[in-house]
Amino acid sequence: MEFDPPPVPEPQEPPAMEPPLWFENALKDEPTSHHVQVLDCDIHYLRWGPQAADKPGILFIHGAGCHAHWWDFIAPFFSSDRPVAAIDLSGMGDSGWRENYGAQVHVAEIAAVLAHADLGEKPIIVGHSFGGYMTMCYGKDQGANLSGAVIVDSPLRPENRPTGDSRRVYDPPQRPANRVFTDPEEMVYRFRTIPPQYCENEYILEHIARNSLKACDGGYTWKFDPTARVAGLHDDPLEDYLRAMPCPKAMVWGADSAIFGPEVVDYMSSIFDPANPMICVPDAQHHIAIDQPLAFVTALRAIFTSWDV
Repeated sequence: MEFDPPPVPEPQEPPAMEPPLWFENALKDEPTSHHVQVLDCDIHYLRWGPQAADKPGILFIHGAGCHAHWWDFIAPFFSSDRPVAAIDLSGMGDSGWRENYGAQVHVAEIAAVLAHADLGEKPIIVGHSFGGYMTMCYGKDQGANLSGAVIVDSPLRPENRPTGDSRRVYDPPQRPANRVFTDPEEMVYRFRTIPPQYCENEYILEHIARNSLKACDGGYTWKFDPTARVAGLHDDPLEDYLRAMPCPKAMVWGADSAIFGPEVVDYMSSIFDPANPMICVPDAQHHIAIDQPLAFVTALRAIFTSWDV
């Protein structure tokens, strides 16, 4: 007797990952939106937490082409007993665009938001990637006015030291205008990080992607100015700035970061010590906050505790 083989089910897409409760609760703690004029440019920032507190406030600074909403699910972990803010640097997020960019204007923007957001006399700065480099630039002259600075996956190498050349190796070429899309869902689907990396936390990527686009003539486009990304990145002696920074400092990097390899760890280890620690987050790539958000929060809490802030 012969039997027909059982039908083979059609392959199905795996179900979308549901956001965990901690993420949903973090987003319920909605920030207020603020604007301040800096060198004839409108600078936007988000703010969480009390108007004033005994603990120093925190300013989060995003990476190149990113925006303040990258910190939406991190900032609320610190805002119950201190003010917290996240800046949109010019040319990114909901801030205005400029004809020219560079560390000088971004340092002015950081100073203005620290004051306008009322983060206290000696706040803390946490800067990721490009934001970490801008933290170094700010700390050059203002480090004594900070309770601490945390640099997140912002590598320094000997070849990055300024040589006097008019064009630096990391300066971006002239970029075309951002593409215009008719369907915002296509933009969410196409959203990718730089450097490219796999991320299991799709709910985080979707949240960031939806806050990375804006309406424009003809449809929708990305918020960032394509000429602003990492402009003049290594024109400043960043290593000298970091070494001379008078406030406590710490480095947090991802164990699997594409740009923060063992050679970078070895090179930068002389800048830090037990009071100014380097912390490696396991199973995290360059974008630590989206790969291992809770481990990142724990690392920051440990750093602040060690500094008694």
